[in-house]
Amino acid sequence: MSTILYARVSTAEQTLAHQQTQAEAAGFVFDAVVADHGESGRKPLRERPEGRRLYDMLRTGDVLVVRWINRLGRSYEDVTGVMRELMQRGVIVRTIISNMTFDGATKDPMQRAIRDALIAFMAAAGEAELEATREAQRAGIDHARAQAEQTAYRGRKPSYTRDQLTVISGMLGQGAGVAAVAKETGLTRQTIYRVQADPVEAEAALARWA
Repeated sequence: MSTILYARVSTAEQTLAHQQTQAEAAGFVFDAVVADHGESGRKPLRERPEGRRLYDMLRTGDVLVVRWINRLGRSYEDVTGVMRELMQRGVIVRTIISNMTFDGATKDPMQRAIRDALIAFMAAAGEAELEATREAQRAGIDHARAQAEQTAYRGRKPSYTRDQLTVISGMLGQGAGVAAVAKETGLTRQTIYRVQADPVEAEAALARWA
């Protein structure tokens, strides 16, 4: 009988070392460690390179340790299917989080019902979490796109305020030079030149960003 740790490391924060250290701190001792790096949880376990090797390694009586059962899949169907197959093969699945044990050898009908209901709940929760993450990502992308479109429509944000534009218009109207206006307002000469060249657009730019 072997004890095997399986880890799916999908991000830089989810390091194999961290998961293995966490498991060892919980009292687990491993005969082998199998890890898929950079693999999406949406990909079925059998389609992951190390997931296929894991299936070849597991034998009846072996203990498979995972951080949480969503390491085996993220959809309800994938997780429940994998768990059902592993238990039918006589593999015991244990989780690092909460130290839960799922054993297909359980014969008591009530214990089996509780076990299966718990697996179903955890699988459903994992899929719901994934969908919530996707929705948040979609919302973020939509917001960023809307902001970009809005900025493109508005054009460049004016570097001057309403009060500064009033001062610029007044001083230029009285014949003041660009350098004097720039010094008075604290703006660059290039800004004063742009306002002087097209005062109507200068006013419209402020209105678009109001």
